[in-house]
Amino acid sequence: MKGKILIVDDLHPIFKERAAAMGYDVHDRPLITRAETLAIIADYEGIAVRTKFLIDKELMEAAPNLKFIARAGAGLDNIDEAFAKLKGIKLLNAPEGNMDAVGEHAIGMLLALMNNFRNADTEVRKGVWDREGNRGYELKGKTVGIIGYGFMGKSFAKKLSGFDVHVIAYDKYKTGFSDAYAREVSMEEIVKQSDVLSLHIPLTPETRQMVNEEYLFHFRKPLFFINTARGEVVSTEAVLKAIAQGRILGAGLDVLEVEKFPALSNQEWYNTLKLAEKVVLTPHVGGWTFDSYRKISEVLAEKLKDI
Repeated sequence: MKGKILIVDDLHPIFKERAAAMGYDVHDRPLITRAETLAIIADYEGIAVRTKFLIDKELMEAAPNLKFIARAGAGLDNIDEAFAKLKGIKLLNAPEGNMDAVGEHAIGMLLALMNNFRNADTEVRKGVWDREGNRGYELKGKTVGIIGYGFMGKSFAKKLSGFDVHVIAYDKYKTGFSDAYAREVSMEEIVKQSDVLSLHIPLTPETRQMVNEEYLFHFRKPLFFINTARGEVVSTEAVLKAIAQGRILGAGLDVLEVEKFPALSNQEWYNTLKLAEKVVLTPHVGGWTFDSYRKISEVLAEKLKDI
């Protein structure tokens, strides 16, 4: 037996099946609480989680035998990466498993915004037939700026390739990544040229609240804004202000600074957000499809071979 793995979240059964086939003793307990996990984690070499709770210093210190943390998703912001590295605990994630879902979701949001789908649908249902008021924009010929060119950014760029757009991308942590789908540029070029801005970056101390009033002020053209990354990267108030000023023509937000209710409804900006006709909202489901549910677990299981 290679060791014991505790699944503390809802993962597709294929992860358990393939891990067991490799010789792991897998305990699938998606309803387990954090307190219950702390009480038994010392017996495990691995833990698999989605977003249920933080895998922090307290939990890792309670797990002297822990060799790896498997995150069923792309981001690692619910894991204390620095402490895991200090303890020699390997981190596994699966951006390959939901990159197509995120890319398609971003495309869907962008098309919905540019063609006023939300407002037009609401009006027709209310008996209003306003063609002129719902006239949209075409993607062809526009310049799409992508911040972050990892699995998600490249997936979005690839899916844009059939729309005859100009795709430019900036990534602070890599260079030389120009390919058939996007051209590497500086942040200055993103600011000057973008008709569309889409975020595909992780949440870090450096990126938290990166998109604020000052950041948006520098863009040369009114733009459509998409965030399928992490909500805390963006100041929602700044986005709403930019919409009111005409600097943002429409915003697609799959993620928010504060998520889930009732916490979201307690935010000062929530009432303005929910009434904003130029905003399309989804509940952090960009990477969460019936297909990605399985693919994420397949990718994670495959990465166990490298442990």
